[in-house]
Amino acid sequence: MFQPSQADVRRFFCGVHAKSQTGQPMEAIELLASQWIAEHPEFHAELSDLDGALARMNEVEPERVNPFLHLSMHLSISEQCSIDQPRGIRQAVELLTAKRNSLHDAHHEVMDCLGRMVWESQRAGRPPDGAAYIDCVQQRATKD
Repeated sequence: MFQPSQADVRRFFCGVHAKSQTGQPMEAIELLASQWIAEHPEFHAELSDLDGALARMNEVEPERVNPFLHLSMHLSISEQCSIDQPRGIRQAVELLTAKRNSLHDAHHEVMDCLGRMVWESQRAGRPPDGAAYIDCVQQRATKD
């Protein structure tokens, strides 16, 4: 399994942003990433400065969204849906997307569930609970 470093992730997203700005050809994963980058113009300045992004790797600003983590979560959710893993995530995200009338808004809600699952897994020292993750997304999709 590929486990990129924090610097690798920052290089990837900055590189994709640069390619999209200059119209360079991209691989499939880069095209998907560029679509999510386009949805987040508030990240474009930071994505345009690789050296700055690398220099700020260890800075933690609780009030600020980390664009690299945020975009990585979009990619993770997209990949989970494409292979329906954990089983049922595709349908749950589709239901939430229909409810919100926006894939982007649905992803942001799914991120809350994904983040909670990862946090609880790390806190308890157990593997991630895919069923609880799906339940969280389904609840958001079905609650009024």
